[in-house]
Amino acid sequence: VQLQASGGGLVQAGGSLRLSCVDSGSTVRAMTVAWQRQTPGKQRELVASITATGVNTRYADFVEGRFTISRENAKNTVFLEMNSLKPEDTAVYLCVAYGPGVLYTGQGTQVTVSS
Repeated sequence: VQLQASGGGLVQAGGSLRLSCVDSGSTVRAMTVAWQRQTPGKQRELVASITATGVNTRYADFVEGRFTISRENAKNTVFLEMNSLKPEDTAVYLCVAYGPGVLYTGQGTQVTVSS
């Protein structure tokens, strides 16, 4: 399994970005996928997660309704739509796929929000 995150960039506060996480194969279709973020000196934290069918989603409290996670299994892709971005959202965003006894972590994409 190779997970590749993309869509990050530099955006002003209040702006939007759409992140994509693509699986090179199709294994992730049957797995829960999460977006996590990492900033220097801080523990990696969960941003959002979505189950294999897409029925159940979960968000960190700091999201406050600003982000939406979704997936298109036919394209082996999970998205994170981020709106009303804040400078404190600046981080490397990574996608993680997990299931019973397995965990796959992809390379991240940098999101920088300027004030």
